[in-house]
Amino acid sequence: MRHKRKGRKLGRTTAHRDAMLSNMVTSLFQHEKIETTVPKSKELRRTAEKLVTLAKKARITDKEESALHARRLAARKIHNKEVLKKLFDNIGPRYANREGGYTRIIKIGNRFGDNAPVAVIELVE
Repeated sequence: MRHKRKGRKLGRTTAHRDAMLSNMVTSLFQHEKIETTVPKSKELRRTAEKLVTLAKKARITDKEESALHARRLAARKIHNKEVLKKLFDNIGPRYANREGGYTRIIKIGNRFGDNAPVAVIELVE
């Protein structure tokens, strides 16, 4: 039984899964829209929403130490400095008045090669 087991394994080891999600969330924030399979997009949504909330809360707090700590926590997942700067300077403040639901998943059909369900995940406006 899988009681209290959160997240999907996606057929990968833990290190591979973490690296893949890190790369995918970086691409999502860089391009603001990516195309991937439905299970990957649902798992990516969890990571992306947490990072946007972190960036949003860093802008709200007045303490400089808190903002620096939030940036360092986000840097664990995002290894590109330009994307990290974009997250905290543009994306976080954009959702200052929004209480969650920063991403949208749109199913677009099946992939030609292996018939896997494909979706587009994007940041909402």
